[in-house]
Amino acid sequence: MTTSASLPAEPASEIPGDGVTDRLVEANRRYAAKFADPGMDARPVLHVAVVACMDARLDLHAALGLELGDCHTIRNAGGVVTDDTIRSLTISQRALGTRTVILIHHTGCGLESLTEDFRHELEDEVGQRPAWAVEAFRDVDQDVRQSMQRVRTNPFLPHTDDVRGFVFDVHTGLLREIDPSS
Repeated sequence: MTTSASLPAEPASEIPGDGVTDRLVEANRRYAAKFADPGMDARPVLHVAVVACMDARLDLHAALGLELGDCHTIRNAGGVVTDDTIRSLTISQRALGTRTVILIHHTGCGLESLTEDFRHELEDEVGQRPAWAVEAFRDVDQDVRQSMQRVRTNPFLPHTDDVRGFVFDVHTGLLREIDPSS
């Protein structure tokens, strides 16, 4: 699969350090030349916030049939509900009108192969321990359940009755819903 910003088929050693950024900036120039302001504000049309993994294999808008302006998209490693995710969801709900939260983790996530030792290795390397947790997991279904629970019990979120979690299969493109009580 290629994208409009795909790199040329050159060996990595021949691509300048800023070659990727330059290519993306050029793609933006082409985009901006055809851009027409859609006249939207920051409030999602569908009143939904999607929390998902940052994995490059997840094309959330295509997978969910979403258009520009339909949702807020919050992405991080693993799609884990962290303090910063709660921060974004709180702003999304309280200031911008979202009511529904959809959580999407996926098969083959990189966090399944990490442990909290990653933080210790970083501390050894740079001399400072990260303030954040890795939030690694072994069971993607259980991690979705944990994330749903973190959203449903957070006192800053006024809308916690419509929270659903899914696992996206990176090989089939299908979502599998996770029962929060299993």
